[in-house]
Amino acid sequence: MQLIDGVRVRNLKVIPDERGYLMEMLRSDWPEFEKFGQVYVTASYPGIIKAWHYHKLQWDHFVCVSGMAKVVLYDNRENSPTKGMVNEFHLGYLNPVLLKIPPLVYHGFTAEGKDTALIVNCPTELYNYEQPDEYRLAYNAPSIPYSWEVKHG
Repeated sequence: MQLIDGVRVRNLKVIPDERGYLMEMLRSDWPEFEKFGQVYVTASYPGIIKAWHYHKLQWDHFVCVSGMAKVVLYDNRENSPTKGMVNEFHLGYLNPVLLKIPPLVYHGFTAEGKDTALIVNCPTELYNYEQPDEYRLAYNAPSIPYSWEVKHG
């Protein structure tokens, strides 16, 4: 799949032993790292779509640490070489990856399967409660060429 300009994906290494496992999600010596703002976890219940939004300043770094999540990106940036492109990713225990999302790229996600999906995000900016860097559209906005329906068959 051709990635939207600025999007990066890194396969993560799970290191198991007899006690459990360890998985690094983001390191300051990786090229995906920009700067540290904060870390938070967001949950998506099965059947719920958390979309669409973008940030003007913030880069997001998503890792799904429980369950599976479908994360979808849409590039609506005027001067982007990938304007109009959609990327769809399946993140979680079956595909442990770091997904880096640039500013101004719409994104959203939903849980896949019957379990809640937990996504850890390490954004580059602190959340500003008075003036959030979030700009939203409805999950079914006609301006974004994507349907969240499951593709059967």
